[in-house]
Amino acid sequence: MVSLYAASKKIYPRSVEGIFAYWRWIFVVLTQLVFYGLPWFEWGTRQAVLFDLASRRFYIFGLVLYPQDFIYLTGLLVISALALFLFTAVAGRLWCGYACPQTVYSEIFLWIERKVEGDRSARMRLDDADFSLEKLVKKWYKHTIWIFFSIWTGFTFVGYFTPIRELAMEFFLTQMSSWELFWVFFYAFATYGNAGFMREQVCKYMCPYARFQSAMFDNDTLIVTYDTERGEPRGPRSKKAEVAVLNLGACVDCTLCVQVCPTGIDIRDGLQYECIGCGACADVCDTVMDKMGYARGLVRYSTQNAMDNKWTPQQIWQRLMRPRIQIYTMILVAVTLGLLVSLSLRTPFKVDVVRDRSTLSRITEYGTLENVYRLQIMNAAESVQTYRLSVKGLPGLKITTETEVMVDPAQARWVVLRADIPYGSVEGGSHKIMFEIQALGTDDFVVEKSVFIVPR
Repeated sequence: MVSLYAASKKIYPRSVEGIFAYWRWIFVVLTQLVFYGLPWFEWGTRQAVLFDLASRRFYIFGLVLYPQDFIYLTGLLVISALALFLFTAVAGRLWCGYACPQTVYSEIFLWIERKVEGDRSARMRLDDADFSLEKLVKKWYKHTIWIFFSIWTGFTFVGYFTPIRELAMEFFLTQMSSWELFWVFFYAFATYGNAGFMREQVCKYMCPYARFQSAMFDNDTLIVTYDTERGEPRGPRSKKAEVAVLNLGACVDCTLCVQVCPTGIDIRDGLQYECIGCGACADVCDTVMDKMGYARGLVRYSTQNAMDNKWTPQQIWQRLMRPRIQIYTMILVAVTLGLLVSLSLRTPFKVDVVRDRSTLSRITEYGTLENVYRLQIMNAAESVQTYRLSVKGLPGLKITTETEVMVDPAQARWVVLRADIPYGSVEGGSHKIMFEIQALGTDDFVVEKSVFIVPR
């Protein structure tokens, strides 16, 4: 039998210390504090961030959004995409290397694995060893921690869609609904599988960003690079050896840059799509250079133009605001300002007018012609609000039902409304009218169009 797939070896990333590793862990801590802590944060009498799908309301601190506010989600996605384009054009895959959930959770799971099984060589020996009680205990202990952490992650994720305090009480009382239970364990399984087993396979084969990143790179993009001119020819030597006599470059061919790489590539072969720009190879190479007494920066963040032209850091930063970056920045700023202005001018309530289709129109006992409407008033404020209803557009047109409606905080209410005109005052047909809804005590009002039907 001939296999159509190349055999892949398991990658055992080695632990590394350095400035980039330090920043990676800062982002791990910050992102997880936000993710795990935000659902427990209260805003008044409710959860600060809650996407309540059952009632179709989204609470983001003091903001209450309805499905009709989908345009804001679209704006947020556009801003996220533009920010990704901008950051990638400036400094490559910073998102992948430092803040991507796949990278963050892989770092956490790998840290747990190191604490239980040891560093790279110890983990390799343990996997190659025959079955024993020590191997069973370590593997069982590691996977138990992974599973509990994954369940906690899935529980927290669902807590953004169901009030997390209620969810916690249901969890401990074993009263969770089937759907809540399904999604908790679904996301727990996804975290456990992606961060515990698949790891670099997700980045290399499943993530589309790795495939189209080159379209956003140019010769002035900061990427992790190996200084070939300085490092070659590579080769081992003693610390006291004269490099010029041996005709060797600065690279001692220790392969530590490969051992620390989370995707298992050799940065000395040039930039590859598997590189997530985490800088682990730069950290470990600087450590080796320090031990050898050589200058740092054999592997470093730089640009293709800087490597070819031997630019200084000042010259690199001077190329930062090139036309491409300026265009990305201007578009990003414009869209962000537009979204913020739109949110600031947003009326804190919405109205939908639906004409009663069961009855086109009718003559009342008072000799007037009546049309019936249903108004849905959605109060996006955090307090009880009273609204005054009025209508205009035809001579003598008035509302014969209640004209003031009270709606509870962040709630919606349907109101049946009757509008009358004197019979015979308007010719037959469909006539445009406008409903005005005023929030009492404020300057906020909404105008909604509808039609008044007069029989011919």
